Amino acid sequence: MAYKLDINGAARTADVEGDTPLLWVLRDTLGLTGTKYGCGAGVCGACTVHIDGQVVRSCVMPVSAVGKGKVRTIEALSPDRSHALQQAWIAEQVPQCGYCQSGMLMAAAALLKSHPRPTDAQIAEAMTNLCRCGTYPRVRRAIRRAAGMKVGEVA
Repeated sequence: MAYKLDINGAARTADVEGDTPLLWVLRDTLGLTGTKYGCGAGVCGACTVHIDGQVVRSCVMPVSAVGKGKVRTIEALSPDRSHALQQAWIAEQVPQCGYCQSGMLMAAAALLKSHPRPTDAQIAEAMTNLCRCGTYPRVRRAIRRAAGMKVGEVA
């Protein structure tokens, strides 16, 4: 079946089965490989995208469930690494292996949209993505930097 999707502001069509995970539609059908496969169970967060501004684990979201939702992937965050989060990620040297980073950035972008100056508790609640390299302290610093907060500053 052909699904009409709004991906990063562009109308795209994917001729796939309805139970195909959105992740595979993005990667294999549409060629948007920034969103990564991690666990396949919606746990690790490597596949995080936004649908209508909400964080979604695309590996467990069937394409048929997207409906008229607007899908935003890591490719839409910034074409040239100029987004405040990307700049903060670089400044704080967040990535090690880097595999989880697109999902982390998408989760952080949703957090800052809903909480422009997040508390430590809000960061902890929103950032449920797994990082096998353990760069969580750097992630927190980068989120605070992107929010224009100093390390140790309380929102």
